[in-house]
Amino acid sequence: MIENSQQRRMTRQRQVLLEELCKLRTHPTADELYLLVKKRLPRISMGTVYRNLELLTGEGKIRTIDHGGMPRRYDGDVKPHLHVQCTKCNRLVDVMEVELPTQLDDIKVPGWTITGQEVIIQGICDQCQGS
Repeated sequence: MIENSQQRRMTRQRQVLLEELCKLRTHPTADELYLLVKKRLPRISMGTVYRNLELLTGEGKIRTIDHGGMPRRYDGDVKPHLHVQCTKCNRLVDVMEVELPTQLDDIKVPGWTITGQEVIIQGICDQCQGS
């Protein structure tokens, strides 16, 4: 198989990284994923993790969540959904039961081709409300 930027061979490292990410609903950082994957692939390097996260994002198999000044996080669920983040503990969770407002789908910016949007709702999680 010839590798190109659109279709790359699924290496063992990439497959394990994808499997571990898809098991989670916690939106881990690259460092957190590295620690998980290292249990299955003890010789994997941090560089390999970063490189494969970028490839998986580029192939549309995972989502990258960049949120102002916070560490980059990764999501194994690529279906359209929202996220809610606790402003106290920074926990980030999926919000699946809320429909995306149609007006977001209709956003137009002169000179731009809009390919998607990332909405993060902020609040205080149930765990932090009790403390």
